[in-house]
Amino acid sequence: MKPKTLHLPGQIADVDLRLLRVFKAVVECGGMAAAELELNVGMPTISRQIKDLEERLGLVLCRRGRAGFALTAEGAELYAAALQLLAATTDFRARLEDIHHQVGGDLHVALFEKTVSNPACHIDQALERFHRAAPGVKLHLHVGTITAIEQGVLAGQFQVGVIPEHRRSDSLAYRPLFGETMHLYAGHHHPWFADEGRHNWADLRRQKLVGLGYHSPNLVLAHRRKLERQATASDQEAVATLILTGCFVGFLPDHYAQPFVDAGRMRAVSAGELSYECRFACIHRNDPSPTRAAGMLLQALEQAHA
Repeated sequence: MKPKTLHLPGQIADVDLRLLRVFKAVVECGGMAAAELELNVGMPTISRQIKDLEERLGLVLCRRGRAGFALTAEGAELYAAALQLLAATTDFRARLEDIHHQVGGDLHVALFEKTVSNPACHIDQALERFHRAAPGVKLHLHVGTITAIEQGVLAGQFQVGVIPEHRRSDSLAYRPLFGETMHLYAGHHHPWFADEGRHNWADLRRQKLVGLGYHSPNLVLAHRRKLERQATASDQEAVATLILTGCFVGFLPDHYAQPFVDAGRMRAVSAGELSYECRFACIHRNDPSPTRAAGMLLQALEQAHA
């Protein structure tokens, strides 16, 4: 069989960047129909643009039909490469504005979930201070897992991230911000809900535990305390849902769990013993150094949490 000829553009043109942004939106929305609102254009136009990109590159990027939207292997590779390229163009624009002593462009900030209800978290104040100082910067706020935020900052997809500290990368800089307390919670159908007795870590090892399914302070604690988890969750809302079944116990931030506690749906168990502390930090790449806009936001975050 004759190998397929790849039609690689001699140079990356504006049309390539525009088509790659369309492709990125389609992937992140999960299909062309879902991307209509994001791109503010009709599905026939989006379909034609994806076809144009495929023809320019000589690749089949996605399958679309009755089975739904799915990336091909080549499409998945192109998506990863497109994220790096588009992040680099955003960084270039910000650097150029720095040279001209302007503060503008786009600033992508990623936050770990469920921070807004933490009374020790003042990210909203920092963003207000930053926006008043740099109204020309278009802010993009994202929420993700620790791993996704770390990888996004390293890849240049996000300029600043806020995560719980759990392990450090030599490629990232860390600036401490605030903390939160994690208690063990039992749902109102669980035997420990009505049990006022004191429980310790040895008792917990005999219970069905739910925990976050990725590297985090929660996973570090499970390894350190030799806790075996019978269920894993993608985020803290999933942890809370499994706790509410009454089949599992799990750790949640006290501020996030409080409405469930007030409603009588769960309670903290042996809060003085079965608890741990998390420290949050803002992260950015060591190299290259933060842009002027990112530096202003980092300073605002530190001042808000001083």
